[in-house]
Amino acid sequence: MPLRHLTPHDRALFHEYGRGPAVPLPDPLVHHAVERWAAATPGAVAAEHQGATITYGELDRYAGALAARLVREGVRPGEHVGLFVRRSIPMLVGLLGTLKAGAAYVPQDIGLTPPAQLGHVIRTAETRVVLTLRQYADRVPLPPGHRLIALDEPLPQENLSRPGPAVGRPVVNVRPDDGCYVLFTSGTTGRPNGVKVTHRNVANLLLTAPGDLGIRPGDRVAQLLNVAFDMAAWEILGCLTHGGTLAIRGKDVAATARTADVIVATPTVLSGIDPVSCPRVRTVAVAGEPCPHPLADRWAARATFYNCCGPTETTIVNTMRRHDPSAPLLTIGRPTPNNTVYVLDARRRPVPIGEPGEMWAGGDCVSAGYLDNDELNAERYAPDPFLGGGHRMFRTRDLGRWTADGELEHLGRTDDQVKVRGFRVELDAVSSVLERVPGCARAVTLKRDARTLVSFVCPAEVDPAAARDAVAAALPYYCVPSDVLPLPALPETDRGKIDKRALLRLAEERERGRAAVARDDTAAAPVRAAVAR
Repeated sequence: MPLRHLTPHDRALFHEYGRGPAVPLPDPLVHHAVERWAAATPGAVAAEHQGATITYGELDRYAGALAARLVREGVRPGEHVGLFVRRSIPMLVGLLGTLKAGAAYVPQDIGLTPPAQLGHVIRTAETRVVLTLRQYADRVPLPPGHRLIALDEPLPQENLSRPGPAVGRPVVNVRPDDGCYVLFTSGTTGRPNGVKVTHRNVANLLLTAPGDLGIRPGDRVAQLLNVAFDMAAWEILGCLTHGGTLAIRGKDVAATARTADVIVATPTVLSGIDPVSCPRVRTVAVAGEPCPHPLADRWAARATFYNCCGPTETTIVNTMRRHDPSAPLLTIGRPTPNNTVYVLDARRRPVPIGEPGEMWAGGDCVSAGYLDNDELNAERYAPDPFLGGGHRMFRTRDLGRWTADGELEHLGRTDDQVKVRGFRVELDAVSSVLERVPGCARAVTLKRDARTLVSFVCPAEVDPAAARDAVAAALPYYCVPSDVLPLPALPETDRGKIDKRALLRLAEERERGRAAVARDDTAAAPVRAAVAR
């Protein structure tokens, strides 16, 4: 019995806190939900981008025609199709057309992704067809025998000229456990890994509350994020499966946010948007990195604000919490429907309620695994001894603990726990203190070497001495950063997260600059002494 080491009270709470509600799905196939809206409201606007719009009826017909072509090209259920695009209406046609053909789409931002990484994606996902835009076709490193289709080239007009389903739409047998999309990790810790996420995984978040975000027909959902980031699937498919209008951004993120009812973002992206300028925003969800408490408070005072957590491998997010600005803690809540979360020790045994451990995820959120990486699959996925019945659980590498009232408190990443001067330090704990300093909007703390930490705060007006004093007053001496560097803004990755590599490079440049000044001062000292004499 995997719980026998716990007290009877903790055994009961392990089940009560760790299991999300059991909720039936209306349909585990994501594109079926979009098709229902196309049939019910064909004239409703599905998306707009830079003045152009497409209705649900038009999107369904164009996607149906594309699906027919993909089937003619030999695409079959269970296969993968590259979707190498930029934010656009054709992006949506390619995405939905791929799903209608029974394949999983493999998204990459063709304007940002280097050709070498595109080649890695094509090889690993074994895509035989790549969808792109005409102006980017020459950027795709297409192997021999592969087919390139430009989504912004005209499709056969006989399929598009009349209302109703596209003529020749293929009839394919798609199963709930077939792939919906393949997301490649950012590769910041090595080569990017492809994660296969199924229709059942995606539908389980998007078609149940609170993951549906209360989206209704007519709601405007901002599409702000990189299509290669799994939270973009929450924006795009979360909108289209509920009959909303997807507002696809151009270069101005804030301008699109101001027109939206619903925003899904990373905290870094959200911190660049002023809630005062977004009076129509009703719902906000953040994930992808720790959210500063002040940022959550600002938005929660004006809208329904969800703080969420979950890696790509557990299908966007698998825990959510509606934040109350009066709450002393900003938690990540409880498991979403049909999902579980376990806080385990190094031997994969549940820890007592209130003690920290590593979070493992179970239930319908657990993805199909990594492509072409058996070793990593064995390391991160394991049989679920608590659900049994062939279920698997996933090692998130997030640290957490249950509060007394059954909320998950996020304690950072296992790889963000570092040793400084022989002491274990949680970097997020240092940043959390800094974010409580008056005037500080964001903070990041990184390990510079075996003896020192360096912190970055924004905006640039933050007093670094006051920031260091705040950490010294709240945490042990070995947690105090040797430097606090104020910046106008923190650099971002292409996925809207804080770019930690860029920050470390900046710290190194500052250190080299200081060393150069010190050398110059040393060299000039004899001259100054002679002049003084």
